[in-house]
Amino acid sequence: SSQVVTAAGWPTILFIRPPFLLHPLDAMSSAGGQRPPANRMTLQTFKGRLGGAQKGFRLLKKKRDALKARFQALLKDIVDAKLQVGTGLKDASFSLAKAHWANSGDDITSTVVERAKRPSVLCKLVAENVAGVSIPVFKMSHDPTKDASVQTLGVAHGGAVINACRETYFKAVTQLVRLASLQTAFKTLDEEIKMTSRRVNALEYVLIPRIEDTIAYITQEMDEQSREEFFRVKKVVEKKKAKLAREKDEAEKVAAASGKPTVEAIDAPSMFDDKKDSDLIF
Repeated sequence: SSQVVTAAGWPTILFIRPPFLLHPLDAMSSAGGQRPPANRMTLQTFKGRLGGAQKGFRLLKKKRDALKARFQALLKDIVDAKLQVGTGLKDASFSLAKAHWANSGDDITSTVVERAKRPSVLCKLVAENVAGVSIPVFKMSHDPTKDASVQTLGVAHGGAVINACRETYFKAVTQLVRLASLQTAFKTLDEEIKMTSRRVNALEYVLIPRIEDTIAYITQEMDEQSREEFFRVKKVVEKKKAKLAREKDEAEKVAAASGKPTVEAIDAPSMFDDKKDSDLIF
């Protein structure tokens, strides 16, 4: 809608129908006034398009349903993963405080950073196929041989507590990687479901009705053409009969005026009669 201020100063509201709410035939005529030719070839072409559009609509609808099912399953997994991550991080922070207390109150963070030369935990990005959609998944790999420099930490005192803290943090990191994978898959599925839903709605409410209306228009025009052709042939036959009757009357009048008898047309025998011809002897 839009407002137009008149000369009197009172606003007048004009409601303008958007283009996507136009009837398919109205949109076709407003696009340039060109309609497809009404013949059998065009009808078969549009019927093929209609079949392809309906098949694509069914496939996209199945794809959307499969993505929605996976989306709902991911919701439950994400809620569980968030609860586990919260509990794991809380336990890890408490175990770190216990490690500091077991190490005579000294901060072991700087010592751990100095000894960590190579990463022992790596994340690899792989793709998982769900209904033709590639969903990114994080896979975590752990190499215990790279933790040898850290395992000797706290040999004098507090070694067991520090190892327990390291294991608790390892579990927390595992849960964080799982949560990141679920969140990434959730966002990817959400975007794909939106795009697929737009395609399904476009096929169901725009393209397929437009093709069906075009087929109905072509069929109606072809029926009208056949009726016109039948009426035209009927009129031609009637005019020919009237012309023959008029010529016959004129011929009879001319013959009656001249006194000559009218000669009737000779009826030739038909080859389709049931009469049997005489045998030929050679």
